[in-house]
Amino acid sequence: MKRIWAYIVSLSVLFIPLMSHAQVTITNPLGEADPRIIVARVIQGALSVSGTLALLMFIYAGMLWMTARGESAQVDKGKKIMVWAVLGIIVIASSYIITTAIFNALSTGSVDG
Repeated sequence: MKRIWAYIVSLSVLFIPLMSHAQVTITNPLGEADPRIIVARVIQGALSVSGTLALLMFIYAGMLWMTARGESAQVDKGKKIMVWAVLGIIVIASSYIITTAIFNALSTGSVDG
Protein backbone atom coordinates (compact mmCIF):
# COMPACT_ATOMS: atom_id res chain seq x y z
CA MET A 1 0.00 0.00 0.00
CA LYS A 2 2.87 2.37 0.81
CA ARG A 3 4.35 1.64 -2.59
CA ILE A 4 1.14 2.69 -4.36
CA TRP A 5 0.99 5.97 -2.44
CA ALA A 6 4.64 6.66 -3.17
CA TYR A 7 4.00 6.00 -6.86
CA ILE A 8 0.95 8.34 -6.90
CA VAL A 9 2.82 11.10 -5.07
CA SER A 10 5.84 10.88 -7.36
CA LEU A 11 3.64 11.00 -10.47
CA SER A 12 1.70 13.97 -9.17
CA VAL A 13 4.96 15.80 -8.40
CA LEU A 14 6.05 15.20 -11.98
CA PHE A 15 2.83 16.68 -13.38
CA ILE A 16 2.88 19.90 -11.30
CA PRO A 17 4.94 21.83 -13.90
CA LEU A 18 2.47 20.81 -16.60
CA MET A 19 -0.48 22.00 -14.57
CA SER A 20 1.11 25.37 -13.87
CA HIS A 21 1.23 26.16 -17.60
CA ALA A 22 -2.51 25.74 -18.01
CA GLN A 23 -4.22 28.98 -18.98
CA VAL A 24 -7.59 29.77 -17.60
CA THR A 25 -9.56 32.58 -19.17
CA ILE A 26 -12.59 33.86 -17.36
CA THR A 27 -14.97 36.05 -19.32
CA ASN A 28 -16.92 38.79 -17.61
CA PRO A 29 -20.60 37.75 -17.67
CA LEU A 30 -21.74 41.29 -16.88
CA GLY A 31 -20.14 42.79 -19.95
CA GLU A 32 -18.98 45.80 -17.96
CA ALA A 33 -15.84 46.41 -15.92
CA ASP A 34 -16.69 49.76 -14.34
CA PRO A 35 -18.03 49.15 -10.81
CA ARG A 36 -20.11 52.37 -10.91
CA ILE A 37 -22.08 51.10 -13.90
CA ILE A 38 -22.51 47.66 -12.33
CA VAL A 39 -23.86 49.21 -9.11
CA ALA A 40 -26.17 51.49 -11.11
CA ARG A 41 -27.56 48.54 -13.05
CA VAL A 42 -28.12 46.53 -9.86
CA ILE A 43 -29.93 49.45 -8.20
CA GLN A 44 -32.05 50.10 -11.29
CA GLY A 45 -32.91 46.41 -11.53
CA ALA A 46 -33.95 46.31 -7.88
CA LEU A 47 -36.08 49.41 -8.35
CA SER A 48 -37.70 47.84 -11.42
CA VAL A 49 -38.59 44.71 -9.48
CA SER A 50 -39.98 46.71 -6.55
CA GLY A 51 -41.98 48.88 -8.95
CA THR A 52 -43.48 45.77 -10.50
CA LEU A 53 -44.42 44.48 -7.05
CA ALA A 54 -46.04 47.82 -6.17
CA LEU A 55 -48.04 47.72 -9.40
CA LEU A 56 -49.18 44.17 -8.62
CA MET A 57 -50.27 45.33 -5.16
CA PHE A 58 -52.25 48.15 -6.78
CA ILE A 59 -54.00 45.64 -9.03
CA TYR A 60 -54.65 43.35 -6.06
CA ALA A 61 -56.19 46.25 -4.12
CA GLY A 62 -58.44 47.09 -7.04
CA MET A 63 -59.59 43.48 -7.31
CA LEU A 64 -60.17 43.37 -3.55
CA TRP A 65 -62.23 46.55 -3.69
CA MET A 66 -64.26 45.41 -6.70
CA THR A 67 -65.07 42.02 -5.21
CA ALA A 68 -65.97 43.37 -1.75
CA ARG A 69 -69.74 43.03 -2.41
CA GLY A 70 -70.57 45.86 -0.06
CA GLU A 71 -68.48 44.69 2.90
CA SER A 72 -67.07 47.89 4.37
CA ALA A 73 -64.08 46.13 5.97
CA GLN A 74 -63.06 44.68 2.59
CA VAL A 75 -63.51 48.05 0.86
CA ASP A 76 -61.43 49.81 3.52
CA LYS A 77 -58.71 47.17 3.22
CA GLY A 78 -58.63 47.62 -0.57
CA LYS A 79 -58.47 51.42 -0.23
CA LYS A 80 -55.62 51.26 2.28
CA ILE A 81 -53.61 48.86 0.10
CA MET A 82 -54.25 51.07 -2.93
CA VAL A 83 -53.11 54.22 -1.13
CA TRP A 84 -49.89 52.57 0.07
CA ALA A 85 -49.27 51.04 -3.35
CA VAL A 86 -49.61 54.45 -5.02
CA LEU A 87 -47.27 56.00 -2.45
CA GLY A 88 -44.83 53.15 -3.05
CA ILE A 89 -44.94 53.69 -6.81
CA ILE A 90 -44.29 57.42 -6.30
CA VAL A 91 -41.31 56.74 -4.00
CA ILE A 92 -39.89 54.09 -6.34
CA ALA A 93 -40.25 56.31 -9.42
CA SER A 94 -38.64 59.29 -7.71
CA SER A 95 -35.77 57.18 -6.37
CA TYR A 96 -35.25 55.74 -9.87
CA ILE A 97 -35.04 59.26 -11.31
CA ILE A 98 -32.67 60.44 -8.56
CA THR A 99 -30.45 57.35 -8.89
CA THR A 100 -30.27 57.72 -12.66
CA ALA A 101 -29.38 61.42 -12.36
CA ILE A 102 -26.65 60.71 -9.79
CA PHE A 103 -25.03 57.95 -11.81
CA ASN A 104 -25.24 60.00 -15.02
CA ALA A 105 -23.57 62.87 -13.20
CA LEU A 106 -20.82 60.58 -11.90
CA SER A 107 -20.16 58.88 -15.23
CA THR A 108 -20.58 61.71 -17.77
CA GLY A 109 -20.41 64.86 -15.66
CA SER A 110 -23.89 65.88 -16.80
CA VAL A 111 -27.28 65.14 -15.27
CA ASP A 112 -28.90 65.00 -18.72
CA GLY A 113 -27.13 61.79 -19.69
